[in-house]
Amino acid sequence: MPRFVELWIYLSATPLFGLTATLVVYLLAQGVYTRLGSAPWANPVLWSVVALASGLIATGVDYPTYFSGAQFIHFLLGPAVVALAWPLWQRREELRARFGRILLAALLGGSAAAGSAVLLAWAVGLPHDVVLSLAPKSVTAPVAMGISEKIGGIPALSAVFAVLTGMIGALSGKYLFDLLRIGTDAPGYAARGFSLGTAAHGIGAARALHVDPDAGAYAGLALGMQVILAALLMPLVFRLF
Repeated sequence: MPRFVELWIYLSATPLFGLTATLVVYLLAQGVYTRLGSAPWANPVLWSVVALASGLIATGVDYPTYFSGAQFIHFLLGPAVVALAWPLWQRREELRARFGRILLAALLGGSAAAGSAVLLAWAVGLPHDVVLSLAPKSVTAPVAMGISEKIGGIPALSAVFAVLTGMIGALSGKYLFDLLRIGTDAPGYAARGFSLGTAAHGIGAARALHVDPDAGAYAGLALGMQVILAALLMPLVFRLF
């Protein structure tokens, strides 16, 4: 036991701690997720966040110490997002044929995601800056923070809303699609994936990739389109209104 305590004290003070903890926890969560038949409620990202946050609180390790190691994984998010372009390239002819409908769906979906959140928050009387912080909730967190800053929201709060939105979308998407009787053939998976990418950004896209290649490709496309459309249009719309 004394040797274990000494080892823990050493690891918790080095970058190796954050990197090792993240990899071990995620691999365990992924193993459980696979064993449970990829059940949505067993999403490995969700349970990795819960486990790591609980562990940091229980051990008293501060976030900067943890992130000094986890930043190596954080760096890989960029290449991972770029890699989503490969399944899109494989379906380029199909996407060209559907470009008009896809663009319209992205505009309507993004507007519904932002508009419903803002109207609901306004209706229940939330503070003005919180209402604005909710607007980019369906855009991936780093972009949501930048948009929030431009429109007068609270960037850190927008990041929290974005993560929560992604988690909820990844957990509830399958059940909602089944309820709406959206099929599991190729067109059905394309619709499911595009919807997840639109409403639940990167976390939803990761879930879609686990389920079906078509769903993953369209989720990645929707994620990228929402980033571009929201970054261009949302500051303009809020400036006008």
